[in-house]
Parts: sequence; structure tokens; C-alpha cells
Amino acid sequence: MSNYQQIIPLANKITKKYNLCNYCLGRLFSKQLHLSSNKLLGKKLNRNSTEKCYVCKNLFEHLDHFLKLMLDKSADYYFKTFSIGSLIKPSVVDRDDFIRSQYKLKGIDSIKTDITKEMGKLYSKKTKKTINHLDPDVTFILNFKDELCELRSKSITLSGRYIKSIRGFSQKQKPCDNCSGKGCRVCNFHGITEYDSVEGVISKLVFQKFGGTTAKFTWIGGEDKSSLVLGHGRPFFVKIQNPRKRNVKLSNVSIDSITINNLKSVFESPKKPLKFNSVISIKISTASQIDSKSLKKLKNLTISPVLVYEKSGKRSEKKIFDVKSKKISKNLFTLIIKAEGGFPVKRFVIGDNIIPEISTILDTSCECREFDFLEIQMQAKNTKQYN
Repeated sequence: MSNYQQIIPLANKITKKYNLCNYCLGRLFSKQLHLSSNKLLGKKLNRNSTEKCYVCKNLFEHLDHFLKLMLDKSADYYFKTFSIGSLIKPSVVDRDDFIRSQYKLKGIDSIKTDITKEMGKLYSKKTKKTINHLDPDVTFILNFKDELCELRSKSITLSGRYIKSIRGFSQKQKPCDNCSGKGCRVCNFHGITEYDSVEGVISKLVFQKFGGTTAKFTWIGGEDKSSLVLGHGRPFFVKIQNPRKRNVKLSNVSIDSITINNLKSVFESPKKPLKFNSVISIKISTASQIDSKSLKKLKNLTISPVLVYEKSGKRSEKKIFDVKSKKISKNLFTLIIKAEGGFPVKRFVIGDNIIPEISTILDTSCECREFDFLEIQMQAKNTKQYN
């Protein structure tokens, strides 16, 4: 006796007591018979196919409606792979579990799994997109209870460098007052309402290129509002939530005196702070007249690390690798140092819980007029992956 002949008595027993649609009946036996179409098997077994299904209440007859919801929701998105999650009325799940338990049917798909599979087949056939359960570009959440469809697009992370050739331009953008940066209708879910900073300029660019909601930045160091960032620029990472486009051609661009270079897609933002060195030009004024001989004392800054003390009691060390100085006038000079990233420039000049510092070395009160970053260099172990 074939496997098919063996299941007929049980199928008849079930359908005699319960009205099941072809999908729900076929699902109870398709894996046992190694068949891919529940509907065709159910049609062959069923004798009550015109009745309302006890389990799903004929939900499977309305899949085209949910397919249209998916097509409408994804119309503006560009992607290759997708997956589907679903929400089904608990009463439907309970009836499905009851049938499987009553007739001791094991190792078969639940109705939730089956309806998700059917929707995946329909959407894939219609759009030629590929189902990917592990790492999809987009995920649909089908709410069969309320007849709704949500779409979540996998975030994209970019890395790049920015050059800032204008003073008075902040690195970070003030968040939306209404949502504190989380994203709301007031800020069009971007988390910011203005675009008058480095973060704002880059955010505006990526929103135009990729769509998306919020942009989360990881900065490799920072600078004052009045500081310039020159050379090859400062590295940064930006994670775009819910992008509409994924494969976008990127090129170097200049906007509002901010130049964005080397923008490219990367796997993720660094999980730990990356080590880097900065070449910094510092313009320093002095209370007393200085001479070139006094400035030569600054060469010794490369001998020992600079000790930085915080109010919290924390102590850190920052190395200075190179020192150059140039006298501009009797009370003004330029100091160029190459130092470890995160070097506290202003505190180093005036002497604020930091040893050694410029004012003590020169034996005169010093003030940092301005400081600019001439170059930001990733340390060797980070160069290959993030430079």
C-alpha cells in the first residue's frame, strides 16, 4: 500500500468531523508524502472544500489581498532579498494546535509557518526577489489580525572622511527638540530638523542617496566649532536606518565647505574605539614675550607621555610623537604636534590638570587662539580595514 493510500482513512476521519480548506488539510500530510503543494494534496483529499475552514476561516483564499499590501509597501524600495514574519489571530493558532494534537500529527508545519511560506512564494513569483531567512535586505511583517503590512529594511553602514574648510561649523548636529533624536513626524523621522553641521551635511546627503530614517554616527575624534579639518580629512562611520536604496554609486562631494571623500559601504561600525594619531596646528598667544630659544624646550615633549587628569579621578596618558614650532610675533607662535587621538589641546596649552603643559614649560600664561587638524592618521592595525 502506498503512503498516499495509508493517509486516506485518517484524512477522511478528520474531514468527516471538521471542515478544512485544501491548504489546511494538505498541510497535515504533505511532509509525510514529500509533496511541496499543500493545496493540490488537499484538493485531492478533500470532500468538504466548499465549506468554511474550521482552522483558518478561509484565510488562504485571501492571500492576494495581502500580496497587494506587500507590493504597495515595497514599491519605493530597491532590494534583492526578503523574509516574512507574521501575526495571526490566537484563535486560529489554537484551532490548528487542537487538530494536530487530537490526531497526533507530528513534524508538520504550523499554520503560521505555512501561510508565511505561501506568501513568500507569491511575492517571489511576482517580483523575482529571493527569500533569505538569515540575512534579508528587507523583512515584511504581515498582520493577518488587522490586515496590515509593515516593512523593515536592514540598515546600511558607510565609512568616509570629511574635510572642513570653514570655521564656525560644528561637527555634531543638535537633535530634534520634539523627539530628542529618536525620530518623529516633526523631523520626518530623521532625528534632526536642521542641517547646519558636519553631521547635518552628511545626513542630508545619505538621506538623499539612500532614503532612510535616522542616521547614527561614529566619529573618529572631534574638533571645535572653530577648528578646520584638512589633509585627507577625519574618518567617520554612519549607520542608516531603514534605507530605501542599497546599491548606490558614491562619489566625492563638496557641500557648504564640507568635502566628503572615500564614502563606501562597510560591514559595520567599529565596536571598539579605533586608535588614531592627529597632526594638529595650534596658534598660541603668550602673556610675556617669547623667543625662539624658549620654544626649543618644547622639543622635549616627545620624551614622556602627557598625563591627563579628569575630575572623576581618572588618569590617562597621551603620547606626542613630533613637535615643531614657529614664532609669528613676540607674543604669538604656532605649535605643530603629532599626538595620539583625543589629545586635549586647550587644556594642554593653558595647564588644566595636565602634565606637562605649555604655560609651565614656557613660564608664561598661554592661550590657545585656535587649533586645526592637518591630518588624522589611523594607527597601523586599523589602516587596512578603515583607512
